[in-house]
Amino acid sequence: MSSNDIVLAFSGGLDTSFCIPYLQEQGYAVHTVFADTGGVDAEERAYIEGRAAELGVASHVTVDGGPAIWEGFVKPFVWAGEGYQGQYPLLVSDRYLIVDAALKRAGELGTRHIAHGCTGMGNDQVRFDLAIKASGDYRIVAPIREIQKQHTQTRAYEQKYLEERGFGVRSKQKQYTINENLLGVTMSGAEIDKWEAPGAGARGWCAPRSAWPEQPLLVKVAFRHGEAVELDGKPMEGAALLAKLNTMFAPYGVGRGVYTGDTVIGLKGRIVYEAPGLVALLAAHRALEEAVLSKQQNRFKPEVARKWVELVYEGFFHDPLKTDLEAFLASSQATVNGTVTLRTPGGRVEAVAVESPHILNAKGATYAQSADWGVEEAEGFIKLFGMSSTLWAEINR
Repeated sequence: MSSNDIVLAFSGGLDTSFCIPYLQEQGYAVHTVFADTGGVDAEERAYIEGRAAELGVASHVTVDGGPAIWEGFVKPFVWAGEGYQGQYPLLVSDRYLIVDAALKRAGELGTRHIAHGCTGMGNDQVRFDLAIKASGDYRIVAPIREIQKQHTQTRAYEQKYLEERGFGVRSKQKQYTINENLLGVTMSGAEIDKWEAPGAGARGWCAPRSAWPEQPLLVKVAFRHGEAVELDGKPMEGAALLAKLNTMFAPYGVGRGVYTGDTVIGLKGRIVYEAPGLVALLAAHRALEEAVLSKQQNRFKPEVARKWVELVYEGFFHDPLKTDLEAFLASSQATVNGTVTLRTPGGRVEAVAVESPHILNAKGATYAQSADWGVEEAEGFIKLFGMSSTLWAEINR
């Protein structure tokens, strides 16, 4: 064990690139870990590994995080079926898997020093720090938080710092903060932070309206106990299935949004996000649930979902309440079995057909069409169902 070894969660972006020489100049031997959670292609992966070598790290490892992010986040998130504040699909949730990869590497090296490139203004610092603290006694070093005390324009300072040491900075990293993983893409910075219309450069996977294909897309997703297991009749592992949905729905511009949310630390945060596969998967799962869950399940489940989403968003990934809520969510999926047909002409996605042996059809009645009860039964039900409201009106009118 070397007392100066430190593990840095590394993405190859501006912030984590800055961290390497900064930590080295403080006497650390920097070991980088890139948790590939599915948002980069082979070329980008090679760039990240090359960037780590260029910056002179002591060692670098790349970890395949796709299966872990499916099991640890996508499954329960789809079961929950709710975005944060009703919209944002929690694309940042790979952070917890990144922490796991960094801690595993620290164990291999025998060090208790962990570093990350989170700023002091955002939510990720909370997620990283709380996840690390929940896993043991580690010393957390956050270089970007440290320089904020002296430099208000941190990104400009980081760029200058790297360039003065002979390291280039990608042009796209000068304008936007971009995060990509299996779940989707998020972009912030520049005009986005100013509540202005996103510029042409603020685009990730989703095609603009002018490039959408002319023919609508039809896709069938099959679920077993609430987990997507087949795509167009072909069995697929979860991470691969979501990756395929991304490539199918991104050309149609599905899953893109501009979102302003209440952050953990109290600031308003504004981002552009793109999550084509995840939005499609949520639409399919919700359509199946609506058909097979009971009225009371469909009413109550969103309350559990909203709390689960808040815990994950705010850094409480390892809180026991999250585990408790997931037990309920898993139980609710017992009959969520079937196949959903999705259709998109572009921009939005709709569930147009649902097949399941568990659809709650009444044998003798069809809504607004036919019924196997009479006038007296209907009138009696209405009288008793509305008794409290009717009495109030009669007495107080």
